[in-house]
This record gives sequence, structure tokens and C-alpha cells, in this order.
Amino acid sequence: MSARNNVAPSTIGVDFVEGGVVVEYLDGRDVFYHGPPQPVDGAIKTPPGKEVHVLVTDPDGVEGVMTYVNDRNTHDDILESTGVGRVMLEGDDEEVLFPGVTVTTEGYSIRVEADLSLVDGRVFVFAEDEMSEHAYELVASEDSASADDGGED
Repeated sequence: MSARNNVAPSTIGVDFVEGGVVVEYLDGRDVFYHGPPQPVDGAIKTPPGKEVHVLVTDPDGVEGVMTYVNDRNTHDDILESTGVGRVMLEGDDEEVLFPGVTVTTEGYSIRVEADLSLVDGRVFVFAEDEMSEHAYELVASEDSASADDGGED
């Protein structure tokens, strides 16, 4: 198998529909991620051995950037034609995918963490294989949300 490179993502379309999220690739294809995404406070450690895709949207949720983490199956030219990026991590690497969004390897799992005060949009993590699909949305904790608004209700 040939080595895989990091590929920078392009802006692609996003549509929230009943039952999930549709990502509209630059080549005209759509991919449906089953949901609705489970809200998770700030960070998620994916189940081991899953294909991990991270989507960061704009505030309106109509476009975003998608990055595959440690994808060894997709050729660089296919990623470039779809607008999807890729980051390859080794050992205990850490990489900033987008300002405020960091991915780290933890054994056979991937940890995705978001500082939502730095992200002007929404952060989704999809972890899947032939057996199951998991969808998560990284959200601010109740504590940080109340701190942001001065603690007023």
C-alpha cells in the first residue's frame, strides 16, 4: 500500500436533514451521515478502529470543511476532487484541523477536541466501519455556556 499524504480541505456544502447530515462534495456527489448527532461536551474519543471524519461548519450550517483522520484507503486525487481533506497521525501525534479543533491519536482511537469559543460554527465527528456508524456534535458544556453569558439565566 502506498503512503498517504495530508490533504488540505476545501469548502463544501452541508445540509441538515431529518435523520442526519448531508455533505455535498465538490464533484457533485452527496454523502449521508446518519444521525441525529449525539451532543458531547467539548471532546470525544471515538471507538477504536473506526474511520473518523470531522466536519466543521460555518455558523449558518450551509457549508464547511470535512477532514478524514488517518484514512489510508482514499487516493489523494479523489480527496482533492471532492474537497475533503486528510490528516495522517502517527503514535501520539496531535494536529490542529481548524482553529479550535484538535485531533489526537489515543491507541486505536482518535480524540477530537473543540474549543468552541474559537470555532465560529459547529463541529461534528463521524466514526464508522462496516458494522456501525456513530455521529457526534461537540457542544459547549453548561458550565462554559453560563460563564460566557456572565452566569445569568
